[in-house]
Amino acid sequence: MNDGMLNEIGATFAYGAVGIALMAVGYLAVELMTPGKLGKQIWTDGNKGAALLLAVKLFSVGIIVTTAIITSDDDLGAGLIDTAVFGGIGIVLMVIAFLLLDVTTPGKLGGTLVDAGGAGTKIHPAGWVVAAADLGLAAIVAGAVS
Repeated sequence: MNDGMLNEIGATFAYGAVGIALMAVGYLAVELMTPGKLGKQIWTDGNKGAALLLAVKLFSVGIIVTTAIITSDDDLGAGLIDTAVFGGIGIVLMVIAFLLLDVTTPGKLGGTLVDAGGAGTKIHPAGWVVAAADLGLAAIVAGAVS
């Protein structure tokens, strides 16, 4: 292996670690916005609403991280900082959008999304609205990064 390839492998692991950390923060954001234990709701109870919320949050963070990586210059340190900062901004904006939807809709949005159809066997239509908001914000942040 040459030095260039070793550097790329190291950069891949570094960006991967930042991406995983940001996805963990995204997981925690969903956990805080919804009642009950998210892991149990998804993996034990098969809650489709909770799964949709988490899946879209993780995918949205992935979009932002990918864009930050693609647009970073050859300076790995600066690229990692950009990735962490813009990923964090994306998560904060997604939480703000969720909270704004929560105050403008009836009931508690987090509960509505994970309780739809009894034991989460169905996805409440509001889940698709939150999913669209997350993806839209990911696109906006990705555009700001580039």
